[in-house]
Amino acid sequence: MENESPMAAIEVSPEMLSLVGRGPLPLFETLQVPPDAAAFVIAFGAPGIPATLRYLALPDRQMLDAAIEDQQEERVMLLVSRMACERILGAARLPDDGALHHLPGALRTIALSIRDCDLPEMARTPYRLAKSIELLCEILRLHGRGDLVPVVAERVLSCADTRRLLAARRIIEDRWAEKLTLDMIARAAGLNRAKLTRGFREMFDCSVADAIAEQRLGKAGQMLLSTDLPVSSIGYRCGYLNNASFTRAFARKFGQAPTHYRAGRMAA
Repeated sequence: MENESPMAAIEVSPEMLSLVGRGPLPLFETLQVPPDAAAFVIAFGAPGIPATLRYLALPDRQMLDAAIEDQQEERVMLLVSRMACERILGAARLPDDGALHHLPGALRTIALSIRDCDLPEMARTPYRLAKSIELLCEILRLHGRGDLVPVVAERVLSCADTRRLLAARRIIEDRWAEKLTLDMIARAAGLNRAKLTRGFREMFDCSVADAIAEQRLGKAGQMLLSTDLPVSSIGYRCGYLNNASFTRAFARKFGQAPTHYRAGRMAA
């Protein structure tokens, strides 16, 4: 292992560095690593082991070494300035530190083209450089759309069921004003009711009802500040059948009744 060649390095720009292959990390003092670099680590997996994409916020050398602990497994690693990522993402937030996702086929194809490029040396470096930029942009695009599927602890949920649970969450985000039921959401997402309720709590750490209420009350808060509609009308538009139930739910979330919330924000 001591004689193992380090991963190949492609210096894409002052804000981005790509590392490709197996083996240990190169000596960082010889590389152009952005000072505020985040890491996107792609592992291609093996039979029974999923291909994954891991995000590390501001990792140090020890964390990166741990991320490629098995130096016999080939990987692609992007070290990118967080500011550069935020420019590409726009209003979306970067992933949580340590977030681990299944590697989508589209990203795997790009990463393999970087790893397996067999062009002559003069062409290989610019090709890998361009593909590294494409890979980063596609990672951030999929993350910004919420299309990356998390690897759930101990892989209790299959990748397919995880995708269905993401679809269920999108249904809630898009159709929050409708009269949503567990059976309706489960049917639309391709799950049975038991798997929806159990999986939703496991994956998102909240119940389906909590997620619906979060969407409705968040929209209600926006409408209180951006419209002159009566409180009762806002509650009804946000899925509450009477003003009393809306006021109770709103007060539990925001700590004050809708009328006080509106008056306090407007006076500030």
